[in-house]
Amino acid sequence: MSNPAEPKTKTIKVPGQGHPITIERNAHRVVVKAAGRVVADTRAALTLREAGYAAVQYMPRQDVDMTLLQRTDHTTYCPYKGDCAYFSIPTGGERSINAVWSYEAPYAAVAAIKGHVAFYPDRINSIEERAGD
Repeated sequence: MSNPAEPKTKTIKVPGQGHPITIERNAHRVVVKAAGRVVADTRAALTLREAGYAAVQYMPRQDVDMTLLQRTDHTTYCPYKGDCAYFSIPTGGERSINAVWSYEAPYAAVAAIKGHVAFYPDRINSIEERAGD
């Protein structure tokens, strides 16, 4: 019998044909607004496409106003990407609790998203891709 105090071994999965993950540089300027303020504005977003999920824009932290974010105790785990940390946007109220996430030490297959954050579209005002900006 195992000791319940011992940490459980986390399953690590590698993306492949059955569960593809691609990461590409977004050619457009991406602007994120929450509570009426620009929270992120970048020309260096990464678009992550994973299996059947909607594409996600990962923004470099240097292009995010991190002073508007507050780290929370909430965490999750993805066997393809690793441990995930969360941030709230206090000015956005309850809607913006855990609105932002980041894989701070992502697995090798998705290492490009290290140093980036992503936003839940339904917990902020908008994520705009601006062609030609």
